Amino acid sequence: MHSPLRILRKSQGKTLSEVALAIHLDVGNLSRIERGLQVASLDVAERLAVFFHGEISELEILYPQRFQSDIKTLPATLAVAKPQ
Repeated sequence: MHSPLRILRKSQGKTLSEVALAIHLDVGNLSRIERGLQVASLDVAERLAVFFHGEISELEILYPQRFQSDIKTLPATLAVAKPQ
């Protein structure tokens, strides 16, 4: 299972380091938040939502287990279109 945060970050081609630097957070902390091993603070959730221009909500960051998806069932907006 992948968190909405990780799915969004990867879909935009951003690295953990790039996001962590932009929101002033340790890379290890961001990695643990993405993997569900650490809960983001309200402040960090807000900074992430702002960084991603509202493409992810603070709720999705704070409660990723409610929004997790299997990599096989990614939302259509993140799927790569195949030419017909």
